[in-house]
Amino acid sequence: MTEVSRFYSGSGGLVEAISSALDAAGLDREALRPVDLAPVDEFHIRGRAATLEIIEALGLSANSHVLDLGSGLGGPARTLAEVTGCTVTGVDLTSEFCEVATALSEWTGVSDRTRFHVGDATDTSLPDGAVDAALTVHVAMNIPDKAALYAEAFRVLEPGGRFVAYDVLQGEGGDVKYPVPWANDSSTSFLATPEDMRELLHEAGFEVISEVDSSDESLVWFQQMRARIERDGPPPVTFSAFLGDAFGQMAANQVANLAERRIRTVMFACSRPL
Repeated sequence: MTEVSRFYSGSGGLVEAISSALDAAGLDREALRPVDLAPVDEFHIRGRAATLEIIEALGLSANSHVLDLGSGLGGPARTLAEVTGCTVTGVDLTSEFCEVATALSEWTGVSDRTRFHVGDATDTSLPDGAVDAALTVHVAMNIPDKAALYAEAFRVLEPGGRFVAYDVLQGEGGDVKYPVPWANDSSTSFLATPEDMRELLHEAGFEVISEVDSSDESLVWFQQMRARIERDGPPPVTFSAFLGDAFGQMAANQVANLAERRIRTVMFACSRPL
């Protein structure tokens, strides 16, 4: 097990923990929709709103086959499948995440359009040109060899296919304050700068269509989430289900890192030239 997969792997029982939390909140698993799980399975910054932006940038249809590199608990994959009717294949290094993602897709009625496999986002073993769209959401922060990641995304895309990378990047405000939701310390955190990203994507062969910095919106999102929790209490299932007791400090550091411009949130939409 790598240090990254060890960071994300808990003591097991995540499916049961989520199920118990849903039962305690009186939510019927037979009637769940992907949006009901967004507080736990879309644990990237700005959550489902950012996922909907990714859908727009990818230009998906019901006929699309999408690859989610670093698919986590499968939240974005389920949202893509529900909103557009597309088919999504998710690849993630953490086996428990793939098991949970499969279960959550069954609960929310999209298991026929989503599938999840344990694998390396830099070497998926998929055929060349296997998909017509691909995405990574808050994944590259844990990958030191980003050139390999984007080269793999380029390889598996058919010509004309779209790729979206939405990640946390290094800001101009200094070193990141740890722990954060993707790392306890700098030993497993490998942040690129926006300039690095442009160069990496270009070297992989992509044409960058758009670059959107949402850092200010991300800070507001955290502030609004904190106010909502103080007013209404936490949602029935939250990020803390798998990050444990450290989540409070991680969340506080995320807010400080954004406010002090130590990190940026940026979405790159790209295409593989014909």
